[in-house]
Amino acid sequence: MKNKFLIITGLLIAGLLSSCGDDFMEAPAKSTLDEELIFSTPGLTKGAIDGIVEPMMETNSYRGRFIPFYGTNTDTEFLYDSENDGDAEGELARYVATANNGSMNRDDNAWAMMYKGIERANLCIRGLRTYGNPEPGTELGQYLGEALTLRALYYADLMKAWGDVVARFEPINSETVYLPKSSRDDVYKQIIEDLDEASTLVAWPNQSALTTSVERINKAFVKGLRARLAMVASGYQQYPDGIRRSKDPELSVANMYQLALAECQSIIGSGTVSLFPTYEGLWRNLNEENLTAGLESLWEIPFAPGRGRVTYTFGIRHLSKDQHTAQARGGSAGPPANLFYDFDEADERRDISCIPYEWGTAVDGFSKQEYTDSKRWYFGKYRYEWMNRIVSSDNDDGMNKIYMRYAEVLLIAAEAANELQGPGAAAPYLKELRSRAFKPADHSTKVDTYVNALGSKQDMLNAIIEEHKFEFTGEMERKQALIRWNLLGTNLAETKVKLATLKARDGEYSDVPSTIYYKYAADGETLITYGLNRGETFNPGADYTAINWDRVTQDRIDYLYSADPDTKQFWPIWQVFIDGSNNTLTNDYGY
Repeated sequence: MKNKFLIITGLLIAGLLSSCGDDFMEAPAKSTLDEELIFSTPGLTKGAIDGIVEPMMETNSYRGRFIPFYGTNTDTEFLYDSENDGDAEGELARYVATANNGSMNRDDNAWAMMYKGIERANLCIRGLRTYGNPEPGTELGQYLGEALTLRALYYADLMKAWGDVVARFEPINSETVYLPKSSRDDVYKQIIEDLDEASTLVAWPNQSALTTSVERINKAFVKGLRARLAMVASGYQQYPDGIRRSKDPELSVANMYQLALAECQSIIGSGTVSLFPTYEGLWRNLNEENLTAGLESLWEIPFAPGRGRVTYTFGIRHLSKDQHTAQARGGSAGPPANLFYDFDEADERRDISCIPYEWGTAVDGFSKQEYTDSKRWYFGKYRYEWMNRIVSSDNDDGMNKIYMRYAEVLLIAAEAANELQGPGAAAPYLKELRSRAFKPADHSTKVDTYVNALGSKQDMLNAIIEEHKFEFTGEMERKQALIRWNLLGTNLAETKVKLATLKARDGEYSDVPSTIYYKYAADGETLITYGLNRGETFNPGADYTAINWDRVTQDRIDYLYSADPDTKQFWPIWQVFIDGSNNTLTNDYGY
């Protein structure tokens, strides 16, 4: 049964071990089970490792705050609450969050839950090193690798959202209850080193009974995460003294890109993971909740069936309960309207990533796809209608969140190879990704000719940045990538211009139709539309209904951002944690 262990064994044992409760500032409590017993017994250790993940499931942690709100707004994602001036969640997306944010400033927020997970990981790591003899190829070795990886993951997300953070690599004791922030450079170096160790301990996908599911840590994910963090650590980001790369020579582009390329080549050479054959198939596979490891997904945040808000937040909107879902949700965010028209029309990712309709109000339990007055676009990667079960909860959907997939490995390999060896070395990786995006008949022009024409490092890097946009729309990966390329402010400003140009049907969008025509397929629920593509301007027949096609509102232009994104790349630490820090924590970055 899908990850039920998280709320049974994991909660039981990790709760007994946890020394920090809901607030990582609390003093440690004595464990009620003997650590030697737990960490010398694989079955008990597994429960403790599962408990490291459990804080992600808490209401105001990844489940209801971090996943829904970190990642917007960018050139590929827009949170519709941004249109509501004064909305606390919209302020997060518009780069005007304050430490007293009404949605985030609470002691059970993701910040606390991440440190709760870190404390549990620290306890597991100490226990396994002391009592477990965790050697490579052993079950306890696998669990130590998982604990090291999950701790690194929590720190990666903390630094992604807050920049410099408190570093805790040992369980809390009476002398370490209150600590100031550490340099993120030191934290990156530590977790990159930890992941190197973890990669020697965990098995490749399907090469152990413990790595047959995408809900458990495997070597491909560990190496992929290490490659990602190497790129981030050496990339541009906002420091208290401005936007720059790290000054630490160990985190130089030369060192980190070589590390990232080696890790990606190791994953690729292993043959244990690969691109899913089709882009639509990749997302149907996720929605059908196929947990088999060794496909494209490297690791997924494992929500139980009654927990998590991935489709609830990012799915195609359903206005009421209907034949596909008993949860009338989805559609809290979507792509900027221009993005659909920026895709190549032959790119098969477009019609999965950008959806112009929603499911209307059901009549006698039956609804159909409709163009409504909301003028919203939606992401099509998460769909109630693709699931094999009916979601019955009003608040949670149980859909896993892909944390990393093989497509990113290919793009990191391309970027690192381009920097170190030139565009010719990067070309095979970019070609592999584009070969899935286009039909075989288009490969000569859309893959070979396109990639072969990228004759300089800058041309190739620009192409990789564009490819990233089209590949990862709606996955909330774009913001951090734009930050490390020093393009966050630039691309958001460009998106405002693009939206205004599209609204005026001017410039590069002058051939976008202002009228579309639609009818329904024989099933009575599926739209057949003419006029979405550029240049489709004539009436296709009397059986079609014509409607005005303007999907750009002025609010979506104005509220894409309300402050310079490059001065607010990170969230402030919420005031409740500042107040509870015994004067050890402060906010930087203009907060």
